Amino acid sequence: MAPALQVHRQVANSGAAADLDRALDLLAEVKAGSREAMLRLYRPEPTVAFGQRDAKMPGFAAAEQASRDNGFVPAVRRAGGRAAAYHQGTLVVDHIQREDDAIAGAKARFAFFGGLFTEALKSLGVDAGVGEIPGEYCPGEFSVYGRGAAVGAGAGHSIKLVGTAQRVVSGAWLFSSVIVVENSAPIRKVLTDSYAALGLDWDPATAGAVEDLRPGVTVDDVEAAVLAEYAHHTQLT
Repeated sequence: MAPALQVHRQVANSGAAADLDRALDLLAEVKAGSREAMLRLYRPEPTVAFGQRDAKMPGFAAAEQASRDNGFVPAVRRAGGRAAAYHQGTLVVDHIQREDDAIAGAKARFAFFGGLFTEALKSLGVDAGVGEIPGEYCPGEFSVYGRGAAVGAGAGHSIKLVGTAQRVVSGAWLFSSVIVVENSAPIRKVLTDSYAALGLDWDPATAGAVEDLRPGVTVDDVEAAVLAEYAHHTQLT
């Protein structure tokens, strides 16, 4: 971890694609040394971020339209994985840092951040863990999930709460995490329609939000918990 991280809260959104591209611009600045290691926190506009593989599938145009029909803007991210959806009830955490051998620690970073977000959610009373849930959207070995008596479509299931992705360049890395906190129903609906258009199987019951497990928890609560957990590992400015 960095000896210190500057915390930047992005207040205004620039659009789905522009917000994704902004992370890459910041990565280039940190790599060049014109910006210090940083955390960028923001609440995105309703977006379905498709992976590179999704964009090459025959059903991609229909999936984009399904996103728009649900009030979400389709965008293609440069990181891997399958489609993920988020809106202003979610928190995006972009951690950007210089490192001489950025590639060497790539997998270890997934494990570290999975643990960090798990501990942050546990501090809010969520029974959280790390690992892929069978049938989850945008599956990943280091997804953070929650267990318990979830309400709505996720009742009785483990539900995915945090998805992570990483981009590594020579001399720096970007680790981006999306935490779904509030209002999971629109996310479940747009993913159902988008994945159907792509012809991908998944279990909608795995899509949920922190408030499904701990009613009343807000994005502000989760942001505070994440920053508190970060403070155990590094200095925040």
